[in-house]
Amino acid sequence: QVQLIESGGGLVQAGGSLRLSCAASGRPFSSYAMGWFRQAPGKEREFVATVHWSGRTTDYADSVKGRFTISRDYAKNTVYLQMTSLKPDDTAVYYCAAGTKEYSGSRYSNYPYWGQGTQVTVSS
Repeated sequence: QVQLIESGGGLVQAGGSLRLSCAASGRPFSSYAMGWFRQAPGKEREFVATVHWSGRTTDYADSVKGRFTISRDYAKNTVYLQMTSLKPDDTAVYYCAAGTKEYSGSRYSNYPYWGQGTQVTVSS
């Protein structure tokens, strides 16, 4: 089992930045991939970013490439999502997720463990 608690969401103006954090507990943090997904009102949950258990490999949705960075801190058992150049279209509830393999890719079905979500609102 893995427990995930997100933090860092809030209201920001377009062009601004936010950093989301996700603290993990339970299974050893270095044994599984981590990901971020988001869900806007009336839309399906979509992939944002993922990081290999080693931290050496990352992948991003095309819509956030060059603006968002995923990273993990093994000393703090925490994964981060640094978001810059935010746009109103980035407004959503952001969810942290943990996979069961070294790399879990972009499919949310590969992530059995989820946090409660944190709201990000970008005003124009």
